[in-house]
Amino acid sequence: MKKILFCILANILVSIAPLRAQSFFHCVDSILTLHYYKSNIDTTYVTRPATKWTLRARFNVSGTQIESEGLDNDLHFKSMMRADNKMTLSLGASYLGISLSASINPAKLWGKYRDTELSFNTYGRRFGFDFVYQDARNFTGWYEADGMERFDIPEDALIVKTLNVNAYYCFNSRRFSYPAALSQSYIQRRSAGSFLLASSLQSQSATQKDEDETRLKMTNIGIGGGYAYNYVPHRGWLLHISALPTFIVYSKTEALVGDDYVSLKYHFPQVIITGRGAVVHNARSTFYGLSMHFNFTNVGQKDNIEVRNIKWRLRAFFGVRL
Repeated sequence: MKKILFCILANILVSIAPLRAQSFFHCVDSILTLHYYKSNIDTTYVTRPATKWTLRARFNVSGTQIESEGLDNDLHFKSMMRADNKMTLSLGASYLGISLSASINPAKLWGKYRDTELSFNTYGRRFGFDFVYQDARNFTGWYEADGMERFDIPEDALIVKTLNVNAYYCFNSRRFSYPAALSQSYIQRRSAGSFLLASSLQSQSATQKDEDETRLKMTNIGIGGGYAYNYVPHRGWLLHISALPTFIVYSKTEALVGDDYVSLKYHFPQVIITGRGAVVHNARSTFYGLSMHFNFTNVGQKDNIEVRNIKWRLRAFFGVRL
């Protein structure tokens, strides 16, 4: 009798468990759906995609360049150093705004790329930010000074670690959508623009290996604002451009040459400029396009040492909405 009751109870539990799991996932789906589509937006200008799933493939190319100019023992000098371009392929899936992606660097797998780069970005209607960290060890370039011949800087002579963080706040979030251009989680239906508040952080450490080891450390924080515009020339098409200059309000930069520390002079105004651009085409169930991200920093003075950093990324993407 006990065995019979146990079998009956076991069968009841087995039959109920899938129902409970199904009910749980249905509840989670309902909450996510409500949150996903409940947005304070003007749907004449901006709308959510009609589907819940998005599959996306991306091809990314990024590069870094450092330029310096100034006086060295009363001699005017210039230098330019560039790291190897980075190329990655990524695949991702998104469900009601929750995304997961993975990327590979073919050159890294083949042992031809030794740098490390980590990036994370989130683009919301009101708030968003970019986070990029790079540890580059393959810079090459040149150096020239008055009365001297230009000479090449060999690979492995310079190690640069850089952190760039950029954030924004959008005022016209009801009619203008940053993510429509940069993450395609919204669709811009009519042209609109917005003023934005912005903040920037750059922290960099560079070490040059030679007879007298040279080290450069800098930290810069900027606050400012800019403007972004989404132009819809025809149904399904979107052209985006934005510029966010921030003025450096805190700067600490110093160089160690041999045993001597040299502080770079800071003079207002000095800037960190973040620029973005995109071309997007939305069809019924697919989308594709190109996007660009550009970051420029200018610190110091030419009568001492001026350092200019350039960081850029180009992206081609294709996605399917299900």
